Amino acid sequence: MDKSLKALKALSDKTRLKIIKLLLNYNFCVGAIAKNLGISEAAVSQHLKVLRQAGIVVGEKRGYYTHYIINKEIIYNLSHELRSLVDDPPAVKISCHKKEKEGNKMVEEKCKKKDVKEPQKCSPEQIKECHGDQKHPCEDSKEN
Repeated sequence: MDKSLKALKALSDKTRLKIIKLLLNYNFCVGAIAKNLGISEAAVSQHLKVLRQAGIVVGEKRGYYTHYIINKEIIYNLSHELRSLVDDPPAVKISCHKKEKEGNKMVEEKCKKKDVKEPQKCSPEQIKECHGDQKHPCEDSKEN
């Protein structure tokens, strides 16, 4: 998951996404990318560094210039991983807490219901026990 997280972080920037879109059509060098996007070569180099470290692009030396190519396998794997999250979501583990003072320190007391697969089914008693008069975090899920 670390590789995927690094790739997602790298793709989370608007300029880097523009670079990816360009490189999906053409294997450009830094200068060509800069000219097409209207930004400095130094900025492009910084963005490419992040994309290279995430394994999303690879540089290929062509004479004096380095042209950049998308590592499509990383994108496919990331896409597959994201789809599998939606298609087969992991079981949700809820661990609610309420804080109580015990002597001089605050202690968290966990709910009695530790492995809740459907957090929307917390009873009003469990909500009151865990959270007192506060709104239960699952309340948002009940509305959807």
